[in-house]
Amino acid sequence: MTEAQGVLGRRRAARMGLATLLAAGCAPSGPPPLDRAEATALLDRRATALRERDPAAWRATSTGGTGQDSLWARLAAVPLAGWAYQVTEVEAGSATATVEATLRYRLRGEDPAPATARRLLGLVRHEGRWRVRSEQAAPGTAQLLWDQGTVRARRGSWGLVLGTGSAGALREFARLAERAVPVADEGWGGDWPRRVVVLVPGSLAGTAALLGGEPDGYRGVAAVTTGSPEPGTPADRIVVNPEAYRELDARGKQFVLTHETVHVATRNVTGPATPLWLSEGFADRAAHRAAPRPLATAAPALTAAVARGEVPRALPDDAAFAFDGDSGALDRAYEGGWLACRLMADRWGEERLRAFYRAAGTRGVDAAFREVLGTTRAEFTAAWRAYLRERLG
Repeated sequence: MTEAQGVLGRRRAARMGLATLLAAGCAPSGPPPLDRAEATALLDRRATALRERDPAAWRATSTGGTGQDSLWARLAAVPLAGWAYQVTEVEAGSATATVEATLRYRLRGEDPAPATARRLLGLVRHEGRWRVRSEQAAPGTAQLLWDQGTVRARRGSWGLVLGTGSAGALREFARLAERAVPVADEGWGGDWPRRVVVLVPGSLAGTAALLGGEPDGYRGVAAVTTGSPEPGTPADRIVVNPEAYRELDARGKQFVLTHETVHVATRNVTGPATPLWLSEGFADRAAHRAAPRPLATAAPALTAAVARGEVPRALPDDAAFAFDGDSGALDRAYEGGWLACRLMADRWGEERLRAFYRAAGTRGVDAAFREVLGTTRAEFTAAWRAYLRERLG
């Protein structure tokens, strides 16, 4: 056998061996890509490590890169009662993978049911095992507070404040919440947890990221309440804009947080049929009662309009409450809603006002006027316009 024949023979044998392996389904290759079952098992271990505060188990699921160790530290002060992932999509190669999952978590003592967030996790094969390299909000979705930095916590009988700023900032919001909850309870008095969860990011950009929007949409807005009226849903979150809050005096800071706390109190009966003049006006009424001022001082925009002979012809529609429009029109809308609720309380009493709110959320405003106040929208609007002339003229 010549040398060339020997080389050819060895090549033929190699090809025959490869064919045999392929036929047997054993083609030589690298490790298989990550599949959904393996991703689920990894994220289950990760969630268990976090729930049980087991740092060794956490490290076993993480590369420690791209903030994974800091994520553990960022969550250290957050009182978690639950944390679990549901894998929804996997895109994987042999060494890296991207997993999209729904995170369900609960804040201990606050959430009656899990809050949810869509998350994007970057995975890498590390020392022969898949590990998490990064976790962040899925594209187009809102961040969680701990995505923005280490979270501090302060809690009391009134609820929980979580923030990424200083301990002093959290103490200030804790004092505001402690005063707001009893005022909201007095104003509403219905069935609600009598607790609030306040989120305090470090900037306007952080506020917008928590709400899944753009900063310009929240510029000048001191706080926003999020949540769902559906039973068994997580507690509402009052999300603060620290930059707008810094522009308020002490009374304004308390007014805003009390107003938002009233939204938490009334959430279970606030529905799609509830007009904004009623929900915003009711919240303002409770906040004003805690720190009363002369009407001309408390409703300067409407006072000026009435002095010009420009009495509104109708109750404010929902579009009037848009923050991206005329600020004067927005002020008049809030003041008009507040004075409509004040008129109801003055003429029909506090209990009727609360009953009207409940009826409007379930049966609509026209039914509420008829069934609770024994009047019509048109008759009430005429009375409200006269009330504005009398009290503000």
